[in-house]
Amino acid sequence: MPTDHSGVAVPPPLLYAVPLAVGLLLHRARPIALMPRGAAVPLGVLLVVLSLALLASAMISFRRARTSPIPIKPTTAIVETGPYRFTRNPMYVGLAALYLGVTLWVDSLWPILFLPIALFTIQRFVIAREERYLEAKFGDQYRGYKARVRRWL
Repeated sequence: MPTDHSGVAVPPPLLYAVPLAVGLLLHRARPIALMPRGAAVPLGVLLVVLSLALLASAMISFRRARTSPIPIKPTTAIVETGPYRFTRNPMYVGLAALYLGVTLWVDSLWPILFLPIALFTIQRFVIAREERYLEAKFGDQYRGYKARVRRWL
């Protein structure tokens, strides 16, 4: 009997946290500022707050639909409300925005250099698997949603 989940092996937040942590460790060893600190910190704080709001909204949408956001658990519904009206992946957009917010907040170039690795990994090993799973499970309903709503923004 096939498993009823996407087959994503690593928790997606970890795929953002590891490259961010590497960048922050490099920043401690050899700081390289992104921009003047007076601009970086308020922009970073604002982006962190906005990203947390997006993540919270996405989680609330999942709870209301009574389905799990955890990729190793079965999905019981296609969520099309809240931020899912504008992006199929608001949690991953939110995590990327959080990554950028933290990067600005600490005013460091290093994490920016690792962000493409996180985004590639999320796209290739998480989103691609989730989309295959959702299309196999929900068929035309998911294909219609995919046609209407962008993957990222």
